[in-house]
Amino acid sequence: MTRQRRITQKIKSLEELKIVHPHAAGLDIGSRDMWACVPAPHTTENVRVFGTFTVDLQALADWLVACGVDTVAMESTGVYWIPVFELLEARGLKVYLVNSWHLKHVPGRKSDVLDCQWIQQLHSLGLLRASFRPDAEMCALRAFLRHRAALLQHRAPHVLHMQKALQQMNVQLPLVLSDIMGETGQKIIRAIVDGERDPLKLAQLRHPSCKSSEDDIAKALTGTWQPEHLFALKQSLELVDFYTHQLAACDAELARQFAAIKPRWDVPAEVPTLPKTKPGSRSKNQPAYHARAELFRITGVDLVAVEGISASLAPTILTEVGTDMSRFPTEKHFCSWLGLSPHHEISGGKILRNHTLPTDNRAGQAFRQAAACVIRSDSVFGAFYRRKKAQLGPMQALVATAHKIARAVYHLLKYKTAYQDSGAEAYEQKYKERELAHLRKKAAKLGYTLAATEV
Repeated sequence: MTRQRRITQKIKSLEELKIVHPHAAGLDIGSRDMWACVPAPHTTENVRVFGTFTVDLQALADWLVACGVDTVAMESTGVYWIPVFELLEARGLKVYLVNSWHLKHVPGRKSDVLDCQWIQQLHSLGLLRASFRPDAEMCALRAFLRHRAALLQHRAPHVLHMQKALQQMNVQLPLVLSDIMGETGQKIIRAIVDGERDPLKLAQLRHPSCKSSEDDIAKALTGTWQPEHLFALKQSLELVDFYTHQLAACDAELARQFAAIKPRWDVPAEVPTLPKTKPGSRSKNQPAYHARAELFRITGVDLVAVEGISASLAPTILTEVGTDMSRFPTEKHFCSWLGLSPHHEISGGKILRNHTLPTDNRAGQAFRQAAACVIRSDSVFGAFYRRKKAQLGPMQALVATAHKIARAVYHLLKYKTAYQDSGAEAYEQKYKERELAHLRKKAAKLGYTLAATEV
């Protein structure tokens, strides 16, 4: 095929911009007021300003319905858009949550045009794309899980404050215990707060499975016991207990929310049994409810079976991406939305730069965490990471491994198939076979034959 013919095939007729959404409205949302614009033929006053109270939002919805609006576009401004989105969606309007980056990078904007007018015009021409948002049930679960993650983040500094107070009293407990929040560490710290100072008695609280001996723990527990540091230790422990209690209440509410969700797959007559727990998959921050069983009941697949995904990470991934994979036509669309696909900067038919764009996608961050958990594992993903690390370096290899895990999760959720890990050895064997096939093809192209030799 000649170059001129290829160019001719790529040339298509350019259609004029047509009205795609004739009954579209645009909203410019702020903290104190919001501006709404509807098509001019519907009313003589096509731009109005409303407040942000609930009665104002209801008045906005009534006005949009009275004007015959069936779709609304709004900019994702902080969290101010959430009540408006939910109210308009409940009224039967199709709401587009638009990335502000898309609005700013459309040329031709006039300074004398209100933002709501600009949004309405672009939306009526079909130039805006709606951001992904899971269904209402997943959004509710996502809010609970994000709140749970915030509780964990708030609790973590107080654990560090406990370690600091112990260090200032020269109580070297972190040197003999891998985690002071474990069973042994908690018993010892609570005994110290209650007034016990004898290192031998404190060392006797050691759990039998603790690797450090009682003598080593007793040496580490010989401190100065300054009252100001004991006071800081006591208050930090109380704060840790407070957030732990809040986490338990949050887990109880999450369990009720999960139980209320019906299965989203065709449940067979004989429901497959849940596989055994992976060795070493327990996490100290894992939820109190049986998250793995609930996710399996809802989706029909075991996401925790995927290497790197724990019982605490799987709910985060599911609530961020949802259960309907038809929203993403292919695996490439899914990974691109996650921010795990490379962005090609092309000029003159050549790739000038190849990198992933910065993103705050929580699901993409979760897949990166899963990839960080498999770097030393004897799994397909572990072998893939080590091979990519030798080629690209650790950072790029981590993103590539997260991309591979995301493709596996997409396949599980879309086709409802069970995950099977063939292991690192099988992966290396397949990689060797691919390399040999490539070498044979290249040798045959050069007029040679590849022959094996005994080592």
